[in-house]
Amino acid sequence: MEKFDFKLDEGSSQTKLQQLIHAVSEAINLGILKEGDFLPSVNQLSKDAGISRDTIFKAYSILKQRSIISSTPTKGYFVASESYKVFVLLDDFSGFKEQLYKSFRANLPDNYSVDLLFHHYNPEVFNQLILSSLGRYSVYIVMNIDNKNLEEVVRKIDPKKLLILDMGSDPKNEISYLTQDFNQAVYDCLNSGLELIQKYKEFILVFPQNTPHPVETIDAFNRFCDHNQINHMVLDQIENREVQPGQAYLVIKDSDLVKIVKDCKKNAYKIGTEVGIISYNDSPMKEIVGAGITVISTDFVRMGKDCANFIVSKEKLTEVIPTNLIVRGSL
Repeated sequence: MEKFDFKLDEGSSQTKLQQLIHAVSEAINLGILKEGDFLPSVNQLSKDAGISRDTIFKAYSILKQRSIISSTPTKGYFVASESYKVFVLLDDFSGFKEQLYKSFRANLPDNYSVDLLFHHYNPEVFNQLILSSLGRYSVYIVMNIDNKNLEEVVRKIDPKKLLILDMGSDPKNEISYLTQDFNQAVYDCLNSGLELIQKYKEFILVFPQNTPHPVETIDAFNRFCDHNQINHMVLDQIENREVQPGQAYLVIKDSDLVKIVKDCKKNAYKIGTEVGIISYNDSPMKEIVGAGITVISTDFVRMGKDCANFIVSKEKLTEVIPTNLIVRGSL
């Protein structure tokens, strides 16, 4: 069995304290140190690694506060349990994110604890949360801000411990990812519903300017409509517009979906016959509204399960979850 052996890296950007905390946590994560195994004594580690007793005491104290190690007066410090801390940084919390998170937790063993945080697409918050998490977790699950570029601060995380979720990928192919396609997959979904969409005189994409949704979807929408000679337009808002019979809508935000449904109800337009609706991202509520809302959506339950499997297996993952058109009564 491999022995825990701490070597100080004088060229590291981390302090001696941070290096030691990270080394012990990493040894537990890799199975070098297991539950009940003893750590080197303060005196022995100070002699072997050439760092002060105070630094070692402080590192061990922090590890005890995090319940990673424990100690007895006569035997010294030992690994308290083989528990793993997971850092999960999502963009925001919504119906489909709840599905993802519930699936993720249901497939994660009990000895994994999770810290769940949100960045709300705020770069300053994103950077701060990443920087303050460095070296404190066994695994990092991060929803990136941008679908095209990986935020530079993310590269400070050990790539072997990191999974990019939902949006973005690594052009260097060093980091695992579990994402969805917002371009060709959307085109294919619309194409599978072509006959239903062609019932309507006009197809309208409502794509708000402030949405974090990737703009590639606009390209997919325009290509689909142009290829099939469908009268279409892209709007950034519909607050001041009245829904008209003969229109079909693809909406990104649920607030726009609500507005269209209300307009149809007010004017007694029959959804699925006089007005068509496709919403982005499925949720349990969309299954039961009216005769059901047709959606373009990836499988968030599968995404949560695959995310948990990545954490447990520790194997590199590069996967694009399929996106499907789920046809219900609204189209």
